[in-house]
Amino acid sequence: MKRILGVSLGSSTRDHKVEIEILGEKVEIERRGTDGNVQRMMQIFQEYDGKVDAFGLGGTDLYLYSGPGGKRYTIKESERIVKVIKKTPIVDGTGIKYVLEKNVVKYVETQTDIVFKGKKALVTITVDRFGMAEGLIEAGCEMTFGDLIFSLNIPIPLHSFKSVEILARLLLPVLVYVPIKYLYPTGKKQEKSNLKYVKYFQNADIVAGDYLGISQYMPQDMKGKIIITNTVTSSNVEDLKKRGVSYLITTTPELNGRSFGTNVFQATLLAISGKSPQELNPEDYLKLIEKIGFKPRIEKLN
Repeated sequence: MKRILGVSLGSSTRDHKVEIEILGEKVEIERRGTDGNVQRMMQIFQEYDGKVDAFGLGGTDLYLYSGPGGKRYTIKESERIVKVIKKTPIVDGTGIKYVLEKNVVKYVETQTDIVFKGKKALVTITVDRFGMAEGLIEAGCEMTFGDLIFSLNIPIPLHSFKSVEILARLLLPVLVYVPIKYLYPTGKKQEKSNLKYVKYFQNADIVAGDYLGISQYMPQDMKGKIIITNTVTSSNVEDLKKRGVSYLITTTPELNGRSFGTNVFQATLLAISGKSPQELNPEDYLKLIEKIGFKPRIEKLN
């Protein structure tokens, strides 16, 4: 049996474990949250190092990019965390995020009757979602990028993809030195609601981005909106339904009622491949996804 363990700085209330069969092999996939405790995360990595087939790093990224094919920057605190791991390979999801999310937008466009063209789309934080943003642009959406708003608390929406890339090139060399707790909502902070920027949600037909980033800022009334995201629990789905969300699309497949984060999904694919992260490129992951038959989750809620 293959064992995959995703360790997140997020809330432990979202912990989950499933056992599934992939290509004839049993696979155990587990996600554990540390409620923002960096030391606890490092302890878990040390405890299970060499005992599981792959680790996923959640609640933070190891790498951020200045754009599609842009320069890669390493978040220094994340780098310090993963240095405790000596045997088990670890991935943060960035190895597949770009191609996976861009492909999901194409899949929805070609395989469903959902229409993106002409709709207003809000991408909460684009630096972490370049593939999704590019996919929506190519689908003909009218774009708003919320990087300044939701990352830096500066209420200035961006509408040009180029401006996001310029911003990333200017800020990432500095931001990678900032402690994770200031870059990402971790632990209990993930569960706090903030209605300061609801107008950007109200103006959008499509809201795309990390689920916790979306749920923190979204208003009660989300009637008719399409959410494109990744990690959702069954209670998250119920909440979105109550708020009137029209469609939920997750870029990772549903496994026993749960869509895991991209980091856990990449770790699962890595373990199944039997290769090291250095041996696989994004296209290899896509071929493996196709071979397994994984599909994005597309759920009509209202």
